Amino acid sequence: MSFRQKVAKLISFLANACKDESFLTAIAKIENIVSKILAIALVFVIFIALFDLLKLLFFDLILNEAKGGFGAPLLKVFGMFLNVLIALELMENITAYLRQHVIQLELVVITALTAVARKIVIFDSKADGDLTGLAIAVLSLSISYWIVRSKNQSHKH
Repeated sequence: MSFRQKVAKLISFLANACKDESFLTAIAKIENIVSKILAIALVFVIFIALFDLLKLLFFDLILNEAKGGFGAPLLKVFGMFLNVLIALELMENITAYLRQHVIQLELVVITALTAVARKIVIFDSKADGDLTGLAIAVLSLSISYWIVRSKNQSHKH
């Protein structure tokens, strides 16, 4: 094959690769691979967070058995529980994307609401300005959830 034929073949290959269908197929494959890598990484994060929570509970209950309670502040324990729940919801978002290849807005909003709820649970009452921001975030996310949920239910019927 001559140099000219090789160049023509390369140009033909690049032209076909840049067609919309081929390009979109390549992008979809990349999104799928990235989603799977994120899911695997998130599994590690979930196990590490769960291990930290179980370690805290175990040592806290063993070391403070005589006191009959938690040595760590209860809000810290709740925060760690909510961290695991948020990670599980993120995993649900990723697996839903892998199943249906669409981002499920309802799940994203619920995850965001859970993250804001976690922030409220572990909130430092000395920072009043932050409370207003959290209130606005909760209101906005709640309205968003209501709108998305209403739209999803109307599409099902």
